[in-house]
Amino acid sequence: MSIRYCIALLLAGCLTAFAADAAPKPKPAPGPATVLLPTRSPLITFRLLFNTGSASDPQGKEGLASLTAAMLSDAGSRTMTYAQINEAMYPMATSFNSQVDKEMSVFVGTTHSDNLERYYTIIRDMVLDPGFREDDFQRVKTDAVNFLKVTLRSSNDEELGKEVLYTMIYPPTHPYGHVNAGRVSTLEKLTLDDVRNFYKQHYTQAALVVGLAGAYPKGFEQRVVADFRKLPAGKAQKVNAAAPAQKPGMQIQIVQRQTRSTAISLGFPIDQVRGQKDWPALAVVASYLGQHRSSSSYLYQQLRELRGLNYGDYAYVEYFPQGMYRFEPAPNLGRRSQIFQIWIRPVDPKNGLFTLRAALYEYDKLVKNGMSKETFESTREFLGKYANVLTQTQDAQLGYALDSNFYGTPEFPQYMREQLSRLTLEDVNRAIKKYLKSDAMRIAIVTEDAEGLRKGILSNLPSPVTYTSPKPQSVLEEDKTIQAYTIPAKDADVKVVPAEQVFE
Repeated sequence: MSIRYCIALLLAGCLTAFAADAAPKPKPAPGPATVLLPTRSPLITFRLLFNTGSASDPQGKEGLASLTAAMLSDAGSRTMTYAQINEAMYPMATSFNSQVDKEMSVFVGTTHSDNLERYYTIIRDMVLDPGFREDDFQRVKTDAVNFLKVTLRSSNDEELGKEVLYTMIYPPTHPYGHVNAGRVSTLEKLTLDDVRNFYKQHYTQAALVVGLAGAYPKGFEQRVVADFRKLPAGKAQKVNAAAPAQKPGMQIQIVQRQTRSTAISLGFPIDQVRGQKDWPALAVVASYLGQHRSSSSYLYQQLRELRGLNYGDYAYVEYFPQGMYRFEPAPNLGRRSQIFQIWIRPVDPKNGLFTLRAALYEYDKLVKNGMSKETFESTREFLGKYANVLTQTQDAQLGYALDSNFYGTPEFPQYMREQLSRLTLEDVNRAIKKYLKSDAMRIAIVTEDAEGLRKGILSNLPSPVTYTSPKPQSVLEEDKTIQAYTIPAKDADVKVVPAEQVFE
């Protein structure tokens, strides 16, 4: 399907451009920007993206951005209760959802063109005329608290470890220094007036980018823009999200909780994001080391295929939440600061220390040796085609178009093709030396015997691995090096934290 890609900044009130006299032209009124993807599809996709998120949470009110978004997408409008909205959407086989990250809050929905008028009227009122009912507020606040207490702390080692890693890298004083959902103690104190105030301050025309795709009627996009001029004009806000300085040395936080496996996350900040010079090189490195859900990546081959240590061994240069449920990352998680990270999970606890050493050993080999010509060429070819996989649906195309608007890049597949075609092996290996040679690795581990693992790490005694099937002699020989691999962490650098205290 041919997609005509266009990004248009529509500014209101441009009707006097051809005035006959020499009077000064009036300044255009501020209005929402647009990203439009007109296609022949009868499915009309909306992505209403506000450039605000958890990085704008006031201190002591962490979680407010997420709660405000939930009060729009998961609650009633002034004219319809949430139950009435669900009842109206059910026969249309549609929904309206929100996603909140550090600097973006996006509202997403798709409807058939036959239902466009009815659907748009409902979601327009949800965003522009929210009901802000007390019963809705108590419900979504309880959901948010339970997400932290039950989902993250108690039932999802993978997401728990990843989010703890981010809190290790970004201090509480940094705009990224708390999880998007907030903290338990601050969420419990938030009020409906807090939500109203956040909505009034951050849901503005200046913050909004209207994303629209599909065979919408001619002039519909102007109608949407005109409707959303109801929002306050506001001013564009940019979060100071510079990569945080890291204290040299390795620091490890072990989250103790009752679990049958061990989850390991490693990472450190990188001062490159999509659109910057060396980001494509780092994307190649991450894909080679640990492409998400790919059995051909290097770490996967070394840890799972050769040794059977665990299920997933992946590496990333961008935030990727909900990885255990997704094969591809969601769009609209744009950030001005990213980290390089590795996930190793789930691991049999008796092999936890060996697996941590194996991950560090393989990572150090990459930093020391770089990529070969063969692996560079094959990874570059894969990524060039993978960009098309990421944008295979209309909704994904719209999401990535909004991200391209955020990062100031061409459309994503074109951007990747152009950047990858210029990339050389020397570029990639230079980027490895420059950005991955970190002396400030942060490691988050979720396991049951946290104290035992801590003692094992600090003792630096060999940690032989236990296999349940025969291994090649070459693997066993290399294991002798891995099991004695030195972890350069001091006593004060390895902390144990009960899961109940995390995100409190």
